Amino acid sequence: MQVAIYFFICVDLSLALFEEPALFPLPFLATSIAEVLCLTAFFGRLVHFAKVTPQMVFWKDTKNICIMVTIVLTLIDLIIYGSLEAVNIHSIRWSRALRPVFLINFPESRQIRRTFRSIRNTLPDILYVFLLFMFSVLIFSLMALKLFGVRSLKTVEGLPYFTDILEIAFELYVLVTTANSPDVMMPAYNFSRWYSLYFITYIIINTYIFMSVFLAVVYNNYRKHLKNEILKLAYLKRRKMIEAFNILKVKVGTEFVVTEAQWKRLAKIVMPHISSPHLELLLRISDEGQKGHVDKMNFLRLADLLNIQVVAINIKRHPLEDWMPRVYQSSASLLVQRMVRHRIFVWVYDVIILVNAIFIALDEKKPFISNAEWLFLSLYIIEILLKLYTYEPRAYFGRKQFWNWFDTLIIIAALVATVANATIQSGNYNSQQILDIVLILRILRLLRIIVSIQRFRLIVTTLINIGPTILTFGGLVLVVYYVFAIIGMEAFQGKVWFFDPNFTTPEAQVCGNPALTGSAFARDHYCKNNFNDLASSFIVLMELTVVNQWHVLAGGFALVTHQAAKLYFISFHIVVVILIVNIFIAFILEAFFVAYSLEKSEVETAIEKKIQELGVGVQEEEMQDGKLIDNMDAKDSGFSGDDGDNKRKALKGLYFRIASKKYRTVDALLQQMFESEITPEDEGPSLDEILNLSPSDIYPKNPSFGNSA
Repeated sequence: MQVAIYFFICVDLSLALFEEPALFPLPFLATSIAEVLCLTAFFGRLVHFAKVTPQMVFWKDTKNICIMVTIVLTLIDLIIYGSLEAVNIHSIRWSRALRPVFLINFPESRQIRRTFRSIRNTLPDILYVFLLFMFSVLIFSLMALKLFGVRSLKTVEGLPYFTDILEIAFELYVLVTTANSPDVMMPAYNFSRWYSLYFITYIIINTYIFMSVFLAVVYNNYRKHLKNEILKLAYLKRRKMIEAFNILKVKVGTEFVVTEAQWKRLAKIVMPHISSPHLELLLRISDEGQKGHVDKMNFLRLADLLNIQVVAINIKRHPLEDWMPRVYQSSASLLVQRMVRHRIFVWVYDVIILVNAIFIALDEKKPFISNAEWLFLSLYIIEILLKLYTYEPRAYFGRKQFWNWFDTLIIIAALVATVANATIQSGNYNSQQILDIVLILRILRLLRIIVSIQRFRLIVTTLINIGPTILTFGGLVLVVYYVFAIIGMEAFQGKVWFFDPNFTTPEAQVCGNPALTGSAFARDHYCKNNFNDLASSFIVLMELTVVNQWHVLAGGFALVTHQAAKLYFISFHIVVVILIVNIFIAFILEAFFVAYSLEKSEVETAIEKKIQELGVGVQEEEMQDGKLIDNMDAKDSGFSGDDGDNKRKALKGLYFRIASKKYRTVDALLQQMFESEITPEDEGPSLDEILNLSPSDIYPKNPSFGNSA
């Protein structure tokens, strides 16, 4: 059902590519039939959801109401638009801007809704800052009108300088983004050096102070509401674990406990595929005294214990050790293995990569440089062969050994492309495409340096961790871009046209619209930046997000329509650049703070401690720099034996370790960070109080230095 819904959502959103103004035009009948099919699928999903949801819950859910209202409005718009088209009257398809509602409101898109909630929760606080900011812009606009409006100054284009209050406000708003600096200042600065103080003061107050305050407010509110959501989850989890304990408890002596048999049954029901060694390990942590039962405090940790990934590792022999043991265990072979495992081996290849980078930057048409490329390629191949000789191949190419796979694939691809390029050139035929591929693969090899430097790896793995959430923000940006693109196409389609550079007609020089004569838009040849189809609209919106020269784009479209069109571009800047980009920055900051500073949880430490006590631990340090599991493979087997020697005999090469921290998600890290603030004895507030928990309940009502700390 999820795949089907996402398929129909993609089809529904992509219809804008085929509707007027279209990138790939299709008849209105074809697109309308496709849209009706999508609406039918959405309605069917809603009916399906209603069948498995209590009636009161279904009708109280705002998401369901939004979907139903959007379906009805879309059908009404389709009927009206189709009827008018039948009598050759062109109208606006306003319901197309509502299509992202389906992406946001289906249960499968809870992460995107969570981001929208962050924006909604941030709006009240940011509104006051924004009003103060706009008041500052207005004050400076009035000052500019009085200072410069009476001095008959002219712009570079020969137009009056700062004589219209609305034009001044727009130019000063643009100056906050620095897109028109220093151009907007130059007429006043040329007249008098002292007028530069006005612009310097404005930039300090509005660009540096107010924009920083926006980020601070967004970050503070984002973290506050995120903490509120996670505390709700943490308290709910605590209450449910207490309820489970109360159902299963039996009295032993003076305390209530859960028997070992019941504890094992529960763990098996919750995680049917948990291995026997893993289950035994968790039981030994929960029942430290081996009393045959688990007390309340240890029972409450069960959810956290099951949530930590513990890897059982079976040490395996290298295939060459089985095939030719005498050769593989010879002194020369062991020397080679020690060399490959040594840190100096990594350093040597780091130097080789850096030297290779210098050679890549040089002119490869010289024979010495081109021959050196073969030498570097040979050295990289030797490196991989030596590693495969030293480390067990299946472990080296394990499921989570991303950098080993990356390294090998890049080298193999570079070898194939280099051989292909040499073969083609020897036949007096030069393929630029093959040459481009070879050059790109050579440069990509330089990324191997990331593997060797610990800090680089930490940054890259953090970026990999936050990847799924970045995709959530991508969905948010897609929604906003889509809505603004639809509005932009309805407002500006056909106002600006792109002509081939070979066209020298007067019409081509002004982008097909005489209103652009002499404008910066036409002078800079921005004709291809238009809203004539969805793809072009997205590119224009991307350029507006970058903000450089966005005032030129806004000015151009204002000339071909009306000066009020600038409000469209200002609205986009406020929503995307000030709000969404700042929330994205807030998330990145939080993710990096967590990844850099978060210590291991108390539960995780307990597991590691027990692993070491049992004598079956593998240190994380042994996993670094390609040595990772050395010759190991995950495997399930029995866990028995009590004393050290018996354990070793029973385990037969079976070891345990906590899965590497780099595979944790950011959400899990944030939850761990906030949960650590709840003491084990704290059973939390009542269920109603938890569900009604607000961010203001987390922080002191009258904050002072003492209670805030």
